[in-house]
Amino acid sequence: MSLPAIRRASGTARPLAGDDIDTDRIIPARFLVSVTFDGLGAHAFEDDRKAAKARGEVHPFDDARFSGASLLLVNRNFGCGSSREHAPQALLRGGIKAVVGESYSEIFFGNSVAIGLPCVTLPHEAMAALQKLVARDPARMLALDLETRTLAAGEAAFEVAMPENARQAFLSGHWDGTSMLLDRFEAVEELARRLPYVAGFPPTA
Repeated sequence: MSLPAIRRASGTARPLAGDDIDTDRIIPARFLVSVTFDGLGAHAFEDDRKAAKARGEVHPFDDARFSGASLLLVNRNFGCGSSREHAPQALLRGGIKAVVGESYSEIFFGNSVAIGLPCVTLPHEAMAALQKLVARDPARMLALDLETRTLAAGEAAFEVAMPENARQAFLSGHWDGTSMLLDRFEAVEELARRLPYVAGFPPTA
């Protein structure tokens, strides 16, 4: 069965400046022992938040101005490092419905698509302008539209990009590979019956 199509995401945004933010920073390794992903949202960027507090600073994920934000604004190579799927899960379960950035690790991007978390890109100059805009006006509402490939921020508008196969997966509701297999499970079973390493190898003489 197809999952719900994801065409739009809207709400306020949380700017998170910095290149090469890796998955260990998004969700520290000690949380990978979780049996489920429930509760991971509360621990997103936990070590970065503690370090910022020790320096007398406020991390964007602790900044009350951005409380309840639905969109995350990031920079280059976001989600690099290990392939842990807990990273996008922590963001999604922490209330993030879409990520807008300059670029992403390929594995992070794939893991995000698989859980219904759109990640779109903007050029560096546009991303810097958008982050500054939101920092000045945290209450500004943003509206991401995957159909038109646009991001509206009040009177400001940006053209976003996403690989077409991922965009079509969101628009069609086939963003989860498991749902696609279930759609044609009879064909999966038929193929399994023909595979010797599943059905068993014939006896040898």
